[in-house]
Amino acid sequence: MQCPLLYRFRVIDKLPEKPSEAATRGTLVHAVLERLFDAPAVDRTPPRAKALIPGQWDRLLESKPELTELFEGDPEGERLAGWLGEAERLVERWFSLEDPTRLEPAERELFVETELDSGLRLRGVIDRVDVTPAGDVRIVDYKTGKAPRPEYAEGALFQMKFYALVVWRLKNVVPRRLQLVYLGSGDVLTYDPVVADLERVERKLLALWDAIRLATETGEWRPRPTKLCGWCDHRAVCPEFGGTPPVYPLPVRPAGPAEAVQGRMEPVRSEAGPPVALEGP
Repeated sequence: MQCPLLYRFRVIDKLPEKPSEAATRGTLVHAVLERLFDAPAVDRTPPRAKALIPGQWDRLLESKPELTELFEGDPEGERLAGWLGEAERLVERWFSLEDPTRLEPAERELFVETELDSGLRLRGVIDRVDVTPAGDVRIVDYKTGKAPRPEYAEGALFQMKFYALVVWRLKNVVPRRLQLVYLGSGDVLTYDPVVADLERVERKLLALWDAIRLATETGEWRPRPTKLCGWCDHRAVCPEFGGTPPVYPLPVRPAGPAEAVQGRMEPVRSEAGPPVALEGP
């Protein structure tokens, strides 16, 4: 939804991308908040959470050695220390937004997957699922950036509605609340979905998959310039910046007149965070 050509570069061409300090810090903070719930409720304190950061950073480096590239040319470790310090501040801010001593998540980093009646398979990983004694479900997602402006709130919630749709189709339960916790700005965005919301999301996803399938078959992946282009690793091969994309690796067929019109339709844009997976039948 952000940029069809970027989707092609990532999913079809599988072009490499450099590790990002912001994205890696988000991964680190998520790992710390997940591991904190291993401790008894009384021990879930800011000092304990911050003490988890070095060990989780070491584990992250062990699983992804390429992350060492982030701090090359930093022999004194000053940049790394500042980066870890920012991770500490984000973790500490979380305690002003939620009280982990009063929470007992039903699930953490929960992988979910379901198949719609159309055959379209949806899957993703939910940061946290809370279930009340009455059985109400709350889906929680941590964001290490700042909360979006009000006009972008709907886009930010799309990822959460996606998760809610998957849970609904899997468990036949509509989550009571969707909650985005923005550690960068100290905001909490909540939304209480209803069935009609999830049905609309399902229709959007089906339309999006139709657009993806058509573009895959015709090779027509158009760039959609936004302010996010400044952070894109693929500007050198993007026509918007004078580049030439690599040779399309899949067979193509010409689009018919009706398909050509459909191919110019733009799916709903989303300002959501990390992408969720969407697979075809």
